[in-house]
Amino acid sequence: MHFGIRANLSQFLQQLLQVLLVGMTIGMMRTVVPALAETEFGVPRNSFMLLVAFVVAFGFVKGAMNFVAGRIAEQMGRRRVLLLGWLSAVPIPALIYFATSWSWVVFATVLLGINQGLTWSMTQTAKLDFTRADQRGLVIGLNEFSGYLGVALAGVTTGYPASVLGPRQGLFWFGAAVIGLATLLAWLAVVETLPWAQDEVKRHAHPETLALRPRYPTRVSPRPSTREMFALMSWRDPRMAALCRAGLVEKFVDALVWAIWPVYLHQRGVSLPQIGWIVGVYGFTWGAAQFFTGQLSDRWGRHLLNAWGMWICGAGVALMPLGEGAAWWTASAAISGLGMAMLYPNLSAAVADIAHPNWRASAIGIYRFWRDTGYGIGALGLGAAAALGGRLESAFWFVAGAMALSGLALYRWGEETHPRLNPAQ
Repeated sequence: MHFGIRANLSQFLQQLLQVLLVGMTIGMMRTVVPALAETEFGVPRNSFMLLVAFVVAFGFVKGAMNFVAGRIAEQMGRRRVLLLGWLSAVPIPALIYFATSWSWVVFATVLLGINQGLTWSMTQTAKLDFTRADQRGLVIGLNEFSGYLGVALAGVTTGYPASVLGPRQGLFWFGAAVIGLATLLAWLAVVETLPWAQDEVKRHAHPETLALRPRYPTRVSPRPSTREMFALMSWRDPRMAALCRAGLVEKFVDALVWAIWPVYLHQRGVSLPQIGWIVGVYGFTWGAAQFFTGQLSDRWGRHLLNAWGMWICGAGVALMPLGEGAAWWTASAAISGLGMAMLYPNLSAAVADIAHPNWRASAIGIYRFWRDTGYGIGALGLGAAAALGGRLESAFWFVAGAMALSGLALYRWGEETHPRLNPAQ
């Protein structure tokens, strides 16, 4: 088996295309659906908890499916799980097109959560299988760059067919094209990468041959059970627990961007295409900057980029309701996107640094379980904050405060995980 991006370039590019299409699948739900929740899908004005219900459903389902994906991928293989994820997305465009109430949208986002939990997890895990340890920051940075470029592209693009064809028909044709193409490519062009992970396990049996020596958690079974893995990631290893908590809280921002930003801007008279561009700046900045921040962490380390990313992203969130006008809102979105780019790939890279190849897919799955459960917890929190405060601005303060405190906790209880900068003795 040959490891590294160059040695596996064809499959690396196939996996990047897969995650681009994964991002476009969730991105098509980002602009049109929440902005028209009241006029198109019958959500009463100022029904904050009902408005965020679809993000709550998405978050809890995606979190659970991340957990499941990591475990079953170690038995079934990565490619089969990827295909299952795409098959679960097939009904989504039709559900949006024929929706008679907001509950149809909520059900569509349940299927979207299954799709995203299975497919995004597998694109990341597959690339980590066949690339080298000193490329993980770059690999995850490119993975998230491609995925969130897809999110941003779809968020901007769907505003135009929705304006021309109508929101339902525009989303139907866009979604059918993206999901159909992704399923076909997963079936015909993607190969199984589990053999690379199994070969890496054999290499780790002879540590004297390893150039880098990660600081793996101690007292872990060779084939840990689900209970053991969950305990290890959630509280037993302080480093993993700190990374999981930070991942959970950073998804509060994405829940806010998804559920509240389009409504907030729509209430201020911004058109659908303009909303798409403002929200798209967040996604484009996040996606493009990850190309650099992931690679930067391979040189400088993960820890400080993660902590400062939490604080900068939170500052961008706080700025949004403090000013008026497209320029101000766009700048706020860009700052939030930059902070997210600093932390998002590097939290995952830190988990991968100290996860043994025997159970790396499970570790990534559990981290992603906690991270994407943050969609649900964050959506509930920002819905409650808006309801208690009586206005959408209260949701912004809730998220900004949570990000500031979480950054402090990560700085205090986390540590540098890059095996070159903090190797095992």
